[in-house]
Amino acid sequence: MPVENHSSVTEFVLTGFPGLHQEYYGLVSALLFFVYLITMIANVTVIFLFATNRSLHKPMYYIILNLSVCDILFSTTTLPKIISRYWFQSGSISFTACFIQMYFVHYFGTVVAYILFQMALDRYLAICHPLRYSRVLTKSNILILSITAWIAAKACPLMLVIRAYPLPYCASNIITHCFCDHIGITVLACTDRAPYSIPALVFAMVTLLGPLAFIIFSYCSIIIAVRKIANVQGRLKSLSTCSTQLIIISLYFLPRCFVYLASNVGITFSADVRIVIIMLYSLAPPMINPLIYCLRAKDMRESLLKHILSHTVFPFRVFVS
Repeated sequence: MPVENHSSVTEFVLTGFPGLHQEYYGLVSALLFFVYLITMIANVTVIFLFATNRSLHKPMYYIILNLSVCDILFSTTTLPKIISRYWFQSGSISFTACFIQMYFVHYFGTVVAYILFQMALDRYLAICHPLRYSRVLTKSNILILSITAWIAAKACPLMLVIRAYPLPYCASNIITHCFCDHIGITVLACTDRAPYSIPALVFAMVTLLGPLAFIIFSYCSIIIAVRKIANVQGRLKSLSTCSTQLIIISLYFLPRCFVYLASNVGITFSADVRIVIIMLYSLAPPMINPLIYCLRAKDMRESLLKHILSHTVFPFRVFVS
């Protein structure tokens, strides 16, 4: 039987980091703004390099392009509001806007998990089935996989919002977090959370463990395939092609798995520590990922150096002439 919405809450208030003293508000807002600025510049640079260099129009870089777009959208969904919380002491967010933010937080998180699945698939086919790689991972197939990821990821977050929005919110409107998410909102509902939290937990596990199970399988298969290579140099070369993706995948999955496992084995954190951990694994990868591409991926690195040199050497030549 649906719960009638007799909510008396018209807006929510994001606390950010609960134990933070007001004297540090300016510093925190400046730090968060710096993270957002670097994230935007780095990911826009990746998109620009892809758009201006046809040598990057390969399956792996189409996947990276999707990840950069998703990182930009996720950071834009979450960071501006929490920056304003500390910069302008404006932590309030309207009832509906909070649920919209919740939807996009979970949606973009799901899209990233599917994109990392594609990364693992790319390396699995390239190393374990190299003869099939060019036939299976064509540009058209990557496009189909990417579109499927962006569309399929809508279902579960939409279900969470549809089930959580009508709940009665008639008590506190304080969300102890830096952005609206399912747990942060539904704990404020004046009703039993069990019918709503269990499907949310199943959704989180499917989203997290589904792609992760294939990623673990693919890298185990890669290790087995690499061990069959006769010379050491060949093994190292094969493994080096996986290093970029493995670092990115680890940044996304390891902190999340740690938080889920810690909560299940009885390890508890203070509210501030928990929020710091969540912010680190939510906002650090979008900022760090482009740096990893440009440092570890040869084609991306060469493309970046080419653009840098063309804009530094050419003005110098004009000056000399």
